[in-house]
Amino acid sequence: MNMTRFQHLIPAGIIFVLSAIVTWLSFTEEPAESFLFPRAISVFFIALAAWNLVRAASGLSRVGEGMSSSVMKNVFPGLLVMIVFVFWAAKGLGFYLASSLSFLAIYSLYDPAPWSSPKAWIKRVMITAAFMAVVYGLFTLVLQVRTPRGLFF
Repeated sequence: MNMTRFQHLIPAGIIFVLSAIVTWLSFTEEPAESFLFPRAISVFFIALAAWNLVRAASGLSRVGEGMSSSVMKNVFPGLLVMIVFVFWAAKGLGFYLASSLSFLAIYSLYDPAPWSSPKAWIKRVMITAAFMAVVYGLFTLVLQVRTPRGLFF
């Protein structure tokens, strides 16, 4: 197996395993009616992950050459924020507060505007509020998904 195929196979395998875990959890958690939307999404994503894994294993994925260390240095802070969100913040603080803080953190990390600029912070907070209003409207009002409740709500 050449190195390019190996670099595609490992992430494809990890993504497939994660999507299988999420799919399994969405079908085993109760109350079942709260997991209708997550079930539909997880089935769609496990199908995509399986297709990606087959393409990687067969050598059909020939895009790119993997991630360089400089790219990993750029991706790592956002990945760390996402890990904290998934494994602690969503349940500890509640979905919407944790999502707001996570979005603001990731946006601030990757926004090229200087951190010392009050105008940039006002823009970041306004965009975060608008994004969370859309997420709230979509999840709570339209899809009626039950989100993790936390410390505040």
